[in-house]
Amino acid sequence: MTPSAMTGPAVTERFAADGARRGGSIVLVLAVAGVVVAAAVALMTLGRSHAQPYILGLLAVLATVGLFMLFAVAAGILRFADRKADDPVLRPLADHAADALAVTDARGHVVYANAAYLALTGATAAADARPVERVFIGNPDVSEAVFRLLKAAREGKRQQEEVRLAGSDGLPARWLRLKVRPLGETGREARSNVWSISDITRDRAQQEDVFQELQHAIEYLDHAPCGFFSADASGALVYVNATLAGWLNHDLAEIGSGGLKLADIVAGDGAALITSVQPAPGEVKTEVVDVDLRMRGGKTMPARLYHKLAFGADGRPGASRTLVISRARDEGADLQRAAEVRFMRFFDHTPMAIATVDRDGRVVRANARFAKLAQSLAPAAANPASILDAVSARDRDTLKGAIASAAEGQGDIAPVEAMLDGAKERWGLFYVTGVGEQGDAEAAIVYLLEITEKRSLENQFAQSQKMQAVGQLAGGIAHDFNNVLSAIMMANDFLLNAHKPTDPSFQDIMQIKQNATRAATLVRQLLAFSRRQTMRPQVLDLGDALSDLTMLLRRLIGEKVKLDVVHSRDLWPVKVDVSQFEQVIVNLAVNARDAMSDGGRLTVKTANVPADEAGRLAHQGLPAADFVRIDVIDTGTGMPPDVVDKIFEPFFSTKEVGKGTGLGLSTVYGIVKQTDGFIYVDSNPGEGTAFHIFLPRHVAPAIPATPEPAPEVSPASAEPSASPARSRDLTGQGTILLVEDEEGLRALNARGLRSRGYNVIEAANGIEALEVLEDQDGAIDLVVSDVVMPEMDGPTMLAAMRKRNPDLRIIFVSGYAEDAFEKSLPDNEQFAFLPKPFTLSQLVEAVKETMGAGQTA
Repeated sequence: MTPSAMTGPAVTERFAADGARRGGSIVLVLAVAGVVVAAAVALMTLGRSHAQPYILGLLAVLATVGLFMLFAVAAGILRFADRKADDPVLRPLADHAADALAVTDARGHVVYANAAYLALTGATAAADARPVERVFIGNPDVSEAVFRLLKAAREGKRQQEEVRLAGSDGLPARWLRLKVRPLGETGREARSNVWSISDITRDRAQQEDVFQELQHAIEYLDHAPCGFFSADASGALVYVNATLAGWLNHDLAEIGSGGLKLADIVAGDGAALITSVQPAPGEVKTEVVDVDLRMRGGKTMPARLYHKLAFGADGRPGASRTLVISRARDEGADLQRAAEVRFMRFFDHTPMAIATVDRDGRVVRANARFAKLAQSLAPAAANPASILDAVSARDRDTLKGAIASAAEGQGDIAPVEAMLDGAKERWGLFYVTGVGEQGDAEAAIVYLLEITEKRSLENQFAQSQKMQAVGQLAGGIAHDFNNVLSAIMMANDFLLNAHKPTDPSFQDIMQIKQNATRAATLVRQLLAFSRRQTMRPQVLDLGDALSDLTMLLRRLIGEKVKLDVVHSRDLWPVKVDVSQFEQVIVNLAVNARDAMSDGGRLTVKTANVPADEAGRLAHQGLPAADFVRIDVIDTGTGMPPDVVDKIFEPFFSTKEVGKGTGLGLSTVYGIVKQTDGFIYVDSNPGEGTAFHIFLPRHVAPAIPATPEPAPEVSPASAEPSASPARSRDLTGQGTILLVEDEEGLRALNARGLRSRGYNVIEAANGIEALEVLEDQDGAIDLVVSDVVMPEMDGPTMLAAMRKRNPDLRIIFVSGYAEDAFEKSLPDNEQFAFLPKPFTLSQLVEAVKETMGAGQTA
């Protein structure tokens, strides 16, 4: 092959094509080698001196040819043939394929084209074949598709397009499918592309025929004299024929686009009856169901459904095929049909779940209410084959015995109250009666009423009554005990004033004082539980309050327990007593610490709970309102259900004797309830305990009009000498009317006030106090009175005194909370309050402060 033979693109392509077809020949190589050897031998016969020029010339020619071949290969004029191109099977397949095939290089030139492509483009050889974009140039129906194909080819992607070519010269139009893909994945092959063109005119014609037949079938089905619909597993209607849509006055455009569900066209609980078909893997079931269909305007029409449902191998249902027969036509003429419709409506629309069962409890027939109730239970009990599956395991034997008694013909079977099987606690009341026909598959009729709400209300009422009774008892005990403690603490103060620290009995007197202070703390806890303690609520940000408590909580729970405080953002404000709220958190933290003796984690979280979310929570008694939630969660030992039911009762404790009073959680309960909040507990043995507190969101009134609160002196819990305020002068002058029905306490209080320089006039009740006030003719500077007294209580006495002297100052002392009697006073009535028990110094300080405030005013 000479260099001149390889000039010109056509020759080059032909050479490349021929080279691709030829894989080379060993005979040709041997022949060339033989010629060279023969020439060398012949030259050697001429002699060395004569042969040397010829040998040099031959070597020069061979060197020139070799150098030219190297340049030709480097320039791409010559290529080494690929052995894979010699495959005797693949090559004919491509050459004689029915689809037009062409291969283009990186520049878009056609380097290979089979016979079908040459025929399509009118070319005689690959060198004359035009690329696809030039074949369809000027055709507006194809140009956009070709542009997308070229773009995909440049990006090395696969692309497919179907185009329609308009017919010419009386020929029909044709449909072509154009494809492009890279020739290979790497190197030169990745830059080359394979194009294929298929004639799919016949396929499109067949598709059109099938589509037309489908359109005719749909038209026949749409105008059939009966209704038809199809619903998927979720209950969404995917198809409704025109007949059914006309019956229900629905627009067909709404159906199939997510606009309607099965529950929208079936009245009552009928949709549950339709979707309660027992799954049977791999089978097809057909159920006959009588329901009322709901029209667009709200009216109903009776219908019988032939509901066909196919189940997959995994038991999942496919789309239904449901035939609808209207039973509303000629109802008056067909008495039997009218009776069936009336019974169907009675049976399916009753608010009681009804099912007929055999001797083993298997459901033979059930109404819509029963189907809906079964679907709302646990997945294992949904669509129950036996009514016993809908009942918890502990009550199944009782219900089974009632069914057996009914099957034997017994009457007056007692109702069975049983827990329903499900994720949540639900209760049902089962009434069982016999069918009355021996040998029938239906052995008994079971009527079921769900009584979850009724039982919940009964439990709430019983718990509320119990807590209220215990609270009243605790409050009464606390009030009486406060009077006793006040006398003890007052007498103890007199003893302390009369004895020096060096006296032998001084330590005994201090021991009495400390125990009296401890007893006063227990009384305050009782008052907290009975919701009779004095509250000083203020608007509070719980996040700030918990941040302030963090250091104290870490000291309380110790190093073995890790504390996590998680604050929610933008917490709503609440209105609580700060000190009482802190006591709630501290009590819960101490309880959590005691439950984690080996260490653990205590988590305190806060969050806003909107009204809609509160309504969805499973907490009994929690209304749908805005709350701020505080969760106190520990990883301790947990509690069994019988303990959880009693933890808020006073004096109930699971701790060892001497390690708890049993008032910590009852105090928490009382404080939360007095703040109009709610508290719930979740606990299981070995899984820790979580307390959930819901405090109502505070919304500031538009016009705040609250008077300044009266001053209050809280009971002391530490040694009086430790406070600088104790050292100030508490003596004074003036006339004080002391009203107290407890004679011993009244005498001690009068003695203490007289020791500070006051003139004290005593009265045993409100009537005596009014008489004294009238006798003194306005000489009384201050009244110190108990609240609960015989004949006339404190608020009634105050109202009568203020009529005579509107500026009269008064201090109420009581073992009950200030709120307990404040409601019985006129609005904006001014008074001071001192809760019992109190010490002598606290009484004198309150008197001094109240009289000083009056003189300043």
